[in-house]
Amino acid sequence: MNLHPWGDVLANAERKIGQGWSIYQQWNCEHCGAKQTMPDKNIFYLRGKCEECGKETDIKKNGHNFMATGSHPSAIEQLLKDVKP
Repeated sequence: MNLHPWGDVLANAERKIGQGWSIYQQWNCEHCGAKQTMPDKNIFYLRGKCEECGKETDIKKNGHNFMATGSHPSAIEQLLKDVKP
């Protein structure tokens, strides 16, 4: 997974939420490298505890990304508009 700076991810997530997507923050553990996904939709955390090794990561410092889910027709239509052949 590609990690991006805090502010860039938040700006992109805000756009996606406005389009009707549900956003789940993702990050990599800085200790063991395990990919993690937060369970709360549309909420971003500064720090996270790894489910694999139990250690804490400074997400804001290390970068993060998100997973977007949605079934609303407008969200699907917008995704299709965002993809270029």
